[in-house]
Amino acid sequence: MPEINLLTLLNLVMKQVTLAGELLIAEWARPEGPRGEDDKAEVDVEIEWQLREALLQALHCDFWGEETGHVLTGHPWCWVIDPNDGTSDFLKGRKGSAISVGLLRNSVPVLGVVYAPVTEDRGPDCIAWAEGMLHLLRNGLTTTADLSQQPLTAGSVVMVSAAAVLKPELNTELCTPGQFLAMPSIAYRLARVAAGDGVCAVSLYPLSAHDVVAGHALLRGSGGVLLDQDAQPISYRTEADLVTVSQRCFGGSPQACITLQQRNWTAMLEAPLTTNENLAAD
Repeated sequence: MPEINLLTLLNLVMKQVTLAGELLIAEWARPEGPRGEDDKAEVDVEIEWQLREALLQALHCDFWGEETGHVLTGHPWCWVIDPNDGTSDFLKGRKGSAISVGLLRNSVPVLGVVYAPVTEDRGPDCIAWAEGMLHLLRNGLTTTADLSQQPLTAGSVVMVSAAAVLKPELNTELCTPGQFLAMPSIAYRLARVAAGDGVCAVSLYPLSAHDVVAGHALLRGSGGVLLDQDAQPISYRTEADLVTVSQRCFGGSPQACITLQQRNWTAMLEAPLTTNENLAAD
């Protein structure tokens, strides 16, 4: 097998993800709203087929997608794609869903691109990294963040699901002395933490590989970790691992992740809502 140049491959992935983002932007702008219901949107399938064809042409290997299925042959490389992480919130008119493309080499995330074309506060936001790079790229520019020694302190930002706004007091308590920021898409939350916008990203629900591989790669580029509900590193060694990588996850600074993992997040799932609004919780 010819040698793989990850930096060349990263440039190709960023280009393809940006092109796919145009589909998501157009879908968001439909006068009648995006097509689909619940957690299924037609544009998700369209994006994944477009990316699948382009990426497998660039590197023909195993493939794991949320919408179009998977091919696992034991190949050392595997593309992992979520065409629109945060679909439920996207269909409800909430900004911040993201296209997520990761690449595994021998089950290790070595490349990641997470692109949120429609955001609340940043405009189109593309965060990328490949093994061998000293820093992440954010919208084509070098961005420096070192999560390796960051503790959870006053002023730290902990990124949690959009549903956190329904239980603000409990989220405040669980994230103290930091402050919580609620937003869709665990992929984008992980990416923003890797880029230095926060100290840890949290998800309290079962996740699959397509949700986190790209974000996991970005965390590697910033000295961060991705831990499961038992504070163990998330793994992608088997098909079962890919189907369910964790019941909960904590991604970011090692110190902050361990501190937060030890807290009683079960209380969050058991507490009643403070409003009847229906928000996705990933």
